[in-house]
Amino acid sequence: MPTYTTQEIAAQVQGELIGPADLSIRGAETLELAQPGQLTFIGDIKYAPAWTASRASAALLDQSIALTDPGPGRAFIRVANADLAMALVLDLLAPPRVRPAAGVHPSAVIDPTAQIGAGVAIGAHCYVGAGVRIADETILHPNVTILDECTVGPRCEFYPGVVLRERCTIGARCIFHAGAVIGADGFGYRPAPGGRGLIKITHIGTVTIGNDVEIGANACVDRGKFSATVIGDGTKLDNLVQIGHNCRIGRACVFSGQVGLAGSVTVGDGVMMGGKVGVRDHLTIGNRVKIAGYAAIMEDIPDGQVWAGYPAQERRGALREHLAVRKLPALIEKVEHWLASSGGPPQDGASGPSR
Repeated sequence: MPTYTTQEIAAQVQGELIGPADLSIRGAETLELAQPGQLTFIGDIKYAPAWTASRASAALLDQSIALTDPGPGRAFIRVANADLAMALVLDLLAPPRVRPAAGVHPSAVIDPTAQIGAGVAIGAHCYVGAGVRIADETILHPNVTILDECTVGPRCEFYPGVVLRERCTIGARCIFHAGAVIGADGFGYRPAPGGRGLIKITHIGTVTIGNDVEIGANACVDRGKFSATVIGDGTKLDNLVQIGHNCRIGRACVFSGQVGLAGSVTVGDGVMMGGKVGVRDHLTIGNRVKIAGYAAIMEDIPDGQVWAGYPAQERRGALREHLAVRKLPALIEKVEHWLASSGGPPQDGASGPSR
């Protein structure tokens, strides 16, 4: 891994250096696990007390935290936002990327009609079908499958085991992590006449993915029944996310692991969903909506709202219900005590003791 001095790191993140300028930094780690020669970060005041026991040589320090003395032989780099600064530092400290060499591995199978751009790297045992177009500098790690008539933009990266089904369109600079499947059939069935079995509904649509999209490991984006399932520019999907057929997801959305969208859901721009959120089919989620983890969305959500709960509702209502449920044990205890003191429930219409 590359090595930088604290002065060099401070310059890269535009931070204020407090302490020695020549400390050598060769890695990054959490406060608890960091060792000499490593950098950590403190982005919240609640973690500040852990600095004393940490063995890290330096820390990125959020400007909101009033620490001024890093101690002998150690340094702080005060920055406007410790999380964003750490992202820059991790780019600096990252080891060389693992990628196949530019060109086509001898074991890869490339249809003669496929168009492969300049600087494309295609790893071992990949398959590229008829009529596929792959733009410049895209990377296919081993065992990637791209079926017929797909279009892939420049500087994309497909990790091992990714499957891109036929006729899908991918923008520029997209990343697909291992095992992701784009363009699988949508989940559509109807009971057969007479109730004997199920009839599969053929999905003749496609998937269209914008620029700078990142899709996590083993995530699935189903193809449309008619037109296209669409994912907007800059959207990020975590591992194991399921996007149903004909969903339309806006720009710069972030979905955590195991989010599941049923078919024909429309999602606006800048939407954030916590882990295991489930969304019913044919709903509309507005722009800049935030949804807490495990929420079950059963109705449309207007722009800018924050929802939570099962089934989900606007956050304030969900919190009121949650607090009421937490009070139930004490309320039940009071009722049981009242019943015991009155000799049991009232009989034949008689009233219990007055409060």
